[in-house]
Amino acid sequence: MYIGSPVPHKKARIEIIPLIDIMFFLLAAFMLASLSMMRLQSIRMNLPTATVAKSNKKPDMVTINVDAVGNMSIEKQSYNVLQLRDLLTAKLKTNALVPVYISGDDQATHGMIIDVLDRVKSYGVQNVSFAISALPGKTQR
Repeated sequence: MYIGSPVPHKKARIEIIPLIDIMFFLLAAFMLASLSMMRLQSIRMNLPTATVAKSNKKPDMVTINVDAVGNMSIEKQSYNVLQLRDLLTAKLKTNALVPVYISGDDQATHGMIIDVLDRVKSYGVQNVSFAISALPGKTQR
């Protein structure tokens, strides 16, 4: 003889919808946690956004040109590391906020430009930017 239970008998089943919600929550939590653990290193720089370069030469502005082999020049006069340090420290004595622009040759590597940037920053210059120019044949939009 079969005696029935007063509670209706149902088959056990696993609900998928709450599990999916929990998995999305865990995924978002782990993504946010991993992004906050990353140590981002960056170099702050002021990059112009113009498509056509304009020369705005100021009397106390220094533009350092770096050629394909890493030689530095200012106004077409070649400078070594010591001469550059002496020039920049002399400019800093007269103007503590002297702007320095670094311009690289097409063949200059990223490492050469960053080396000049590190040197200029180590001399105490605060306003360092990268000078850019428009490509030949490009027109303004």
